[in-house]
Amino acid sequence: MINLQTVSDKTAISLSLLCSIHCLALPLLMVLLPSIAALPLADEAFHVWMVFAVVPISAYALFMGCKNHKNLHVLLLGGIGLFLLCVTAFLGHDLLGEVWEKALTVTGSAFIALGHLWNYHLCQQPDACDCQKTD
Repeated sequence: MINLQTVSDKTAISLSLLCSIHCLALPLLMVLLPSIAALPLADEAFHVWMVFAVVPISAYALFMGCKNHKNLHVLLLGGIGLFLLCVTAFLGHDLLGEVWEKALTVTGSAFIALGHLWNYHLCQQPDACDCQKTD
C-alpha cells in the first residue's frame, strides 16, 4: 500500500530542490545558453506557481506527520520555510532585490526540505509513530 504522507514528503523535498536549482542555476544557464531566456522560467510567475504546488503538498505531509508522531518542531521548521517561500514569491525582487529574493528562496526551500527530511525520518521509525499504518 502506498503511504500518501511519505510520497508527499518526498514530493515536497523534490519541489524544494527544484526551486533552489531554479534560483541558483538559471542565471548561469542563461549566460551559457541564451536561448533559455525565451522560456518563461525566468518570469516571476514561476515562483508563484511553485508556491501553489509546494504549499498544499508540504502542508499535508507536515500536518499528517505531526499528527502521527506529535513532533511540533518538524511543523515549525517546515512552516518557517513555507512562510519564507511565500513572502519571497509574492514580494518578489521588486521589493526585496534580486540578491535577497534568491537568498530567501533558497533559505526557505532548505527549511522546507529539512522539515520534510526530519518528518520522513521520524515516520520511518516504528517506535516514533504509527505513520506507516495510516494514509
